[in-house]
Amino acid sequence: QDPTAAHYMFQDDPFLMPRNAANARLYSLSKESGRNAAKYIIEHFPQYFDKTFAEPNISCLMPEILTPQIEGVSEEALKERIHLRRVKESVDLFDQLVQAGTPASLETTNSLLDLLCFYGDGESTLEKEEEEKEDLEEPGVDAPEQKAPKRQLQRRSQSFGSRWRENNNAERIFKIMPERSAHSYCTMIRGMVKHGAYAKAYDMYIDLLNERHKADVHTFNALITAVPYLKERFLERWELAKVFLTHMAQQEVQPNLLTFNALLKILRRCGGVGRSMSLLVIKEMEALDIEPSLATYDHLLSIFYRGVDLYPSGIISEAIDDVEKRSFTAQDPDDGMDFNISDDLHWLSLGEKCCDLKDIKLAYRLNKAMENGDNWKFLDMDRSNAYWSKFFSLLCMMEQIDVVLKWYKEMSPSVFYPTPKNILDLLQALDAANHLEAIPSVWEDMKQLGFSRRQDLLGELLSLMSREQHPEEIQLAFAKCAEDIKAVHEQTGREQAPLEWTGSTLGHVALLFSRAGRMQDAWYVNMMERFQQINRIPTDQVMDEFLNCAKQTNCPDEAIKLVKLAASLDLPSSQRLKSRTEKEFELSEEQK
Repeated sequence: QDPTAAHYMFQDDPFLMPRNAANARLYSLSKESGRNAAKYIIEHFPQYFDKTFAEPNISCLMPEILTPQIEGVSEEALKERIHLRRVKESVDLFDQLVQAGTPASLETTNSLLDLLCFYGDGESTLEKEEEEKEDLEEPGVDAPEQKAPKRQLQRRSQSFGSRWRENNNAERIFKIMPERSAHSYCTMIRGMVKHGAYAKAYDMYIDLLNERHKADVHTFNALITAVPYLKERFLERWELAKVFLTHMAQQEVQPNLLTFNALLKILRRCGGVGRSMSLLVIKEMEALDIEPSLATYDHLLSIFYRGVDLYPSGIISEAIDDVEKRSFTAQDPDDGMDFNISDDLHWLSLGEKCCDLKDIKLAYRLNKAMENGDNWKFLDMDRSNAYWSKFFSLLCMMEQIDVVLKWYKEMSPSVFYPTPKNILDLLQALDAANHLEAIPSVWEDMKQLGFSRRQDLLGELLSLMSREQHPEEIQLAFAKCAEDIKAVHEQTGREQAPLEWTGSTLGHVALLFSRAGRMQDAWYVNMMERFQQINRIPTDQVMDEFLNCAKQTNCPDEAIKLVKLAASLDLPSSQRLKSRTEKEFELSEEQK
């Protein structure tokens, strides 16, 4: 792999090669937006894609038919609209069948309930877009127990999907069903949990028990996830979860991986109870020979390593022992494959824990495990960049500088785009290892990444370069960097506001010019004179270095200008600079 190459998705357009993580995100989203636009055209104008020229005509290779083909009021027409996810049309056709005295069969009605409960009695994506178009065309941790997490999740649910409305079509159809099967109750329970009607889901489950029906494993999984919103206290939550588990055993329902992941997910919100019970859940999984998924490890680590209060536990080491032996496939929405559903990505979570624990050996093991099989697919571009950013920060903190630079050259930009924090960490690592001669190459990368106007990075860069005297070759390279930084401050454009000089930045640049013997740049390009213009005070070190430069180049006129500048700024060092000038320079009578 070419370490200088960008991600493979950008190879087809060199002009759009991203410079940094923000560009990479923008360009990748743009490509995905183009795919969505193509899907939109196919869905809204299917008549232009119904030509079948293939001989023989292989149906599985042909475009999917997205428009209803069966006309009239019949159960077959209803089944077709349910299959096409036409929510509003399906409900209207069901009502017409009821009014005509030919109600749909139990199986078809359950399929309609499945559709309604999935979309929360809302519209499918295609129908939503059509309605919006019509509207436009019309005129005119052991923390104290509290309720905040419930409100927060409800707000999040509202932002990501529809809420369960009172007496919606799903409830109305359920009530008028002449016969209700266990599937009918289970569908309603899962729909209510999915769309935030937790109390109603629990009441529906009680009705299911009263009717002597049995729930399936998916329904129990949904009920377990609803536990934190049914009970407030930690112990009460665990007791209710145990009730559901007891009912599963009584109804002979075999738990699956999602059942145990749901248990661990609620234990994340049970404080100390979660720590004491989570290991029992893992042991039960082992007894049933159920292999954990990535989400299982993520929930477990979140229980034992919460926030900055990291406990010395071997849990993370044992988790990595298991992870590095396996190649994972997605089995749970929280495994990280569906990024719209999951906010917790196991690889990123593990990487953060390793960084917080400052354990470089664990980080190396995790990184090797991520290369097994298809494990890398669980990281999309954004989260891959976040993972590698965490990993690189840990390298800068814990590794030798040669190892850090080796990883840096191999990873950037082919694997990740360094963030401003990564550059800051790298500069600090170079400082700690006394390897400052590499700073000019870091500055070139900063320009490439678009960080040349960040004051925090410029300040750190200039501070390191100007802190002490270096050999002439290095000083000349530093002066070249200072010249670029000076050009950045003087750069003006329509889209960029001028970068303001600070006293320290101006002093560092003047100091670097002086040490490199570039007297013309240090003075005549308004570096020293600008202190007076922007009402800043140069440090004594800057004044002394400039005077030394004037002495080395035998420029008494510049030394006199420096003394005048110090006097005009009323600096305490003005008298000392005057004495040095008189002593170290041969001055004419006029100059004296």
